Amino acid sequence: MGVGADLEPGTLLAGYRSAVFPMGLGRHGRGPLGWWSPDPRGVMPLGGLKVSRSLRKSMNTFEIRVDSAFEEVVAGCADVHRPGRWITPRIAEAYRRLHDLGWAHSVECWRDGRLAGGLYGVAIGGLFAGESMFHRETDASKAALVALVRMLLADDGDERRLLDVQWRTDHLGSLGVVEISRDEYRSRLVQALELPRPAAFSTSS
Repeated sequence: MGVGADLEPGTLLAGYRSAVFPMGLGRHGRGPLGWWSPDPRGVMPLGGLKVSRSLRKSMNTFEIRVDSAFEEVVAGCADVHRPGRWITPRIAEAYRRLHDLGWAHSVECWRDGRLAGGLYGVAIGGLFAGESMFHRETDASKAALVALVRMLLADDGDERRLLDVQWRTDHLGSLGVVEISRDEYRSRLVQALELPRPAAFSTSS
């Protein structure tokens, strides 16, 4: 949708409110900064979550935490050994600032005192814009996503809340992620932004 601009908090938040998100155009996210609005867009319908029996069993072995290791989650997502990585130090620093301001959050899976996996994203009203996820142990990233869906529904069960995952992959599709058109995403976004932020991410900003 565009190239350039900066990664200041106000710029990022304006982008999410306008249905775009940043990602470098070059290999591994390097090069000029691009602003993306995929068509179709990957979203997780909150009422369409699919949890297999094996995943349900795995979830019982994890401790779920929120925002206890945000920078470690981002670092895990940016690991140079991960294929398709795109998170540069510049991106990581921008989201750390958003986290410090109460807009960016991590959902983490812990086991035996160690971070097993997690995800991070941006919460604005009823929107949670998922940025990236990683795992060090089997099912940890999936468990974090399931936990996130439950957090988004915990307050009032309002399925107008919007969980944006940017693109649908086979991995995410197995959990219920679907594709919708850009126009439909924008329509849902308008509704979601009018809703209150979930209590799980209620840090004042």
